[in-house]
Amino acid sequence: MSNQLSEKLRNLKEDGENGFIPYIMAGDGGLQKLPETIRYLEGLGASAIEIGIPFSDPVADGPSIQEAGLRALTEGVNLRSILEVLSEHDFSVPLIIMTYANPVLQMGLKTFAEAARRAGVSACIIPDVPLEEEALFKEPLRGEGIVLIRLVPLTASLERLEDLSNEAEGFLYAVTINGITGEKAELEYRYLQERVEYLKGLTKVPIYAGFGISNPKTANALLAFCDGIIVGSKIVNALHKKDKEEIEGFVRGVKRSSEAPFVF
Repeated sequence: MSNQLSEKLRNLKEDGENGFIPYIMAGDGGLQKLPETIRYLEGLGASAIEIGIPFSDPVADGPSIQEAGLRALTEGVNLRSILEVLSEHDFSVPLIIMTYANPVLQMGLKTFAEAARRAGVSACIIPDVPLEEEALFKEPLRGEGIVLIRLVPLTASLERLEDLSNEAEGFLYAVTINGITGEKAELEYRYLQERVEYLKGLTKVPIYAGFGISNPKTANALLAFCDGIIVGSKIVNALHKKDKEEIEGFVRGVKRSSEAPFVF
């Protein structure tokens, strides 16, 4: 069964193009804004869009995304209502749901997978599900043509990197910092590059970097050796401030081709 996200990112990689995946928090500012926000980012050329599900215990999220999630929860937004809204629209850009295990289990694995497929979702990220337990979630998603993306902490042992690369789907989400998401981070580029190159020797799926990417300089430094980037807090904060110029300035500043790598 073909998968829209896998096909899109594979084509970008084969064409030597870098990918850009913005993260948004569904329901921040009201659930009715979600389709409009997706279409806006789609128009900016996003390769895919990662849609965060508000949750009361978001262990992987930094302050900006936590606050956005709380604002969405105040609006009464939840996983089921988000999928219902998405199912009412058609988007050309692949959609990725980023949630936690508890909301999925509360909804029911099979029910969630079916609703996600009807909503046009191509992939899911569930960061609190370890590799050893992912089959419980992966199998029902696979039955609906949805892939489960793995987060890869680049500080993991080489043996763990091999385990995480084995039978990876869609792309590998390389976590560039220790800790939670956030705008401010000092990245160790040479170390990260060594780890990413090691991963590329283990798998053919693209390697996308995320966490701590707050400006085009950081993005371009990572795009010199990664296949794409995922940007969260920067996008979430700008959308909350209704500052589209900040988002568009960021996109304009990112080199979308490996022909012009940033030198660090």
